Amino acid sequence: MTERTFDALPPVQGQAFAHSWWGRAWLKALEDTALDGQQVKAGRRHARAGAVGAVTVRPGRITALVRDRDGTPYRSDVVIQQLSETDWDRFLDLVADRAGHIAALLDRDMSPHLVEDAAAAGVDLLPGIGDLEPECGCEAWDHCPHTTALCHQVARLLDQDPFVLLLMRGRGERQLLDELQERSTARTTVHTPEPPAGRPAREAFAAHTVVPPLPGPPPPVEIPGRPPVLTGDTPAAPGIDVEALEFLIADAAVRARRLLAEALAPGHEMTPVAEELTPRQDAVRLASAAPPEGVTARLATGCGYAPAELARAVRAWGYGGPAALAVLEEDWTPEPDALARARAALADAWEDDESAPRLRVTRNRWTMVGADAQLRYGRDGGWWPYRKEGGRWQPAGGRDRDPAAALATLLAEG
Repeated sequence: MTERTFDALPPVQGQAFAHSWWGRAWLKALEDTALDGQQVKAGRRHARAGAVGAVTVRPGRITALVRDRDGTPYRSDVVIQQLSETDWDRFLDLVADRAGHIAALLDRDMSPHLVEDAAAAGVDLLPGIGDLEPECGCEAWDHCPHTTALCHQVARLLDQDPFVLLLMRGRGERQLLDELQERSTARTTVHTPEPPAGRPAREAFAAHTVVPPLPGPPPPVEIPGRPPVLTGDTPAAPGIDVEALEFLIADAAVRARRLLAEALAPGHEMTPVAEELTPRQDAVRLASAAPPEGVTARLATGCGYAPAELARAVRAWGYGGPAALAVLEEDWTPEPDALARARAALADAWEDDESAPRLRVTRNRWTMVGADAQLRYGRDGGWWPYRKEGGRWQPAGGRDRDPAAALATLLAEG
């Protein structure tokens, strides 16, 4: 199927247009591309009012009739570059090599690892700055309220089905799945060639300049190895915490499997090396794996956490690893340029002053007046939601570039 048409979506009020991370990335590309932020706000109002008609998605283009405030309809198109055949070959090989990527897509989910792996292989699935090119019957030369309204409705479609993005990039769902099936079948039918027969020593010495090919990479490991059971009738040696040792062995097996999977991924040699964790960060990482109570207590003591503090740190780690832990523990004052960017993001997040919440700012923390809700501004420019529980601010979600979306999710869950 090279074209899909979606019925007009109903008006939407009081919530973010995109809830999936890839839907929000789509809107971020729109905001970065449009030269006039007011046009983006006007388009958002159009979309909320239900001014966008049926949306047609085809390779390289999305189209819809969008009505202006006076009811005048305009044909609006947004053009997005299709992937080349070479790019599709790389992407399909990448997905075919990992069953988890196929399973996620079939569940209408786009794993961040899929997008990261594709980018490492030189294939950009999500649009970036300048990738959403507008064409509108109102003859505006840049994004107008009609094309930005169309993009906001498409963000809702992307939330429901990431195959919409892949269709824009050039492959329909059926074609994509058929090609993946062919590649997966081809991989299962490849046989390892028989080892070559021996050869006379004279010939081997004569061909000493011929370098034999390197052996192939090891096969992927489906599940981590099972750790040995160290407990038994024989008492452990003095000073050895058997329970902790068994846990560390199991953790090492899980990490080894993950590192092998990353090493076998296409483009791994282009992936930046991750920063080494500090002892405190690594203690929180270990605690997040739900070790036995005795091991958790040792981790808390070793890194200077009270039990409740370690629980908060583990909760933060689950939302974003080291970055989320830093937001929990760091209380910092943004520099003037960073503070200006944060205030600009807050000003652009809501359509008008009436819809914007009242926020009280203390250093990098914006607390909603009259509610147990808080946004923390990270050093990377992201917004992290927090909720007050039992008199303490607790992490309540992962990073979001849009403060309105982060706050809306926080209030909806509350």
